[in-house]
Amino acid sequence: MQTEQYIKAGKIASEVREMVRVKDWVGKSVYEICEEVEGEIKKRGAKCAFPVNASINEIAAHYTAEPNDPIIIKDTDLVKIDLGAQIDGFIADTAVTVCYDAQFDGLVQAAEEALANAMSMIKTGVKASDIGRTIETTIKKMGFKPIANLSGHSLDQYTIHAGKSIPNIWSIGGFTLSENSAYACEPFVTTEQGGGFVRNGQTKNIFALNSRKKTKNDEADKMLDFIWENCNMLPFALRWLTDEWEEKKARELIDFLVKKKAVQAYPVLIEINEQRVAQAEHTFIPNENGVTVTTSSE
Repeated sequence: MQTEQYIKAGKIASEVREMVRVKDWVGKSVYEICEEVEGEIKKRGAKCAFPVNASINEIAAHYTAEPNDPIIIKDTDLVKIDLGAQIDGFIADTAVTVCYDAQFDGLVQAAEEALANAMSMIKTGVKASDIGRTIETTIKKMGFKPIANLSGHSLDQYTIHAGKSIPNIWSIGGFTLSENSAYACEPFVTTEQGGGFVRNGQTKNIFALNSRKKTKNDEADKMLDFIWENCNMLPFALRWLTDEWEEKKARELIDFLVKKKAVQAYPVLIEINEQRVAQAEHTFIPNENGVTVTTSSE
């Protein structure tokens, strides 16, 4: 287990998250946010583990900026900024919800509190289902709803979702946390009017390699190699390709690679009743005496 790289990536991710938390993003475009936050990760010596997500209001997750994305943040928006840093493929995944409208402060607080309560109970041998119960209880006590079909996940080298889930509600079964494994815990919270579930939206602007098998199209194969060299199997965004390919061409090639199943496209996730969603997230490594929260700012 490369604890050292996990901790280094976590320190960088937490510094950038705290910068995001206090900055006033109102009037900025989603493109500016994603580019600036990714730039901060790189400036500190890590690579991005995935494109920064800037998911607004009822979009719970998986929205990243399009090239020159025109969407501007308003002072009534609730923006979940989810960022990841990686060192040699070892990932720190963390998120904060920025909110400039006091009526949604409680929603943001519920996500933060659920995360803090989850972190305080973690050590080797704790059941994932019990973490889910703590998250659910905390959120409901504060008068909100957890999103049942979103969950945290185990992490592995160059793998952001490594097969195990950390639920945001109590569920039967599940696994127990093992020592020296890395996980991300990410409570998602919606209002009482929310359905407590997300559905797939139309937009798909985060991608990842599925396979490196050649497609017999030279330009597309060149793109596959470029993605592999720069991102390995980790997610990427179209705007990461526009230095190498003109935007229109890059889109055509990506569409072709998606059709060939060489690349997978991830849809945005939207709260089913289109209610606002808040999120908080840490990466952690359990041990016998408790936990190392790699993305803690303390």
